Amino acid sequence: MAQVKSGDTVRVHYTGKLTSGEQFDSSAGREPLEFTVGAGQMIKGFDAAMPGMNVGEKKTINIPALDAYGEKDPAAIIEFPKENVPDDMKLEAGMQLTLSNQQGQPFPVVVVDIKEEVIILDANHFLAGEELVFDIELVEIV
Repeated sequence: MAQVKSGDTVRVHYTGKLTSGEQFDSSAGREPLEFTVGAGQMIKGFDAAMPGMNVGEKKTINIPALDAYGEKDPAAIIEFPKENVPDDMKLEAGMQLTLSNQQGQPFPVVVVDIKEEVIILDANHFLAGEELVFDIELVEIV
């Protein structure tokens, strides 16, 4: 029976959870996720779990933050001038917004705090700093 090796294109079903058990993503009800093992298309810990798996095999893996979306980066906490926010925009802590960088590329941020002159925004990935748990089922080696 063929086992997954680096460079193989695979199709998997997965469920991603936090260590609290809270689910943040799943392929249930969708087509399996297809990617090339070792090509950097997946977070490091997910990619590293694939070699050696057989079609039909299921496993649960824990991925530390460093091998997932990294630790929270304090440099990704942004002070945004309140004067640059449209008057009719009602901001609340926890709100998700999209800003554009200097090249015009959009990136998501979360409103952390609203102060008198600035809004504190967090541009870290929402899973940064989190240990992740994935249930993986290898559906196919393409």
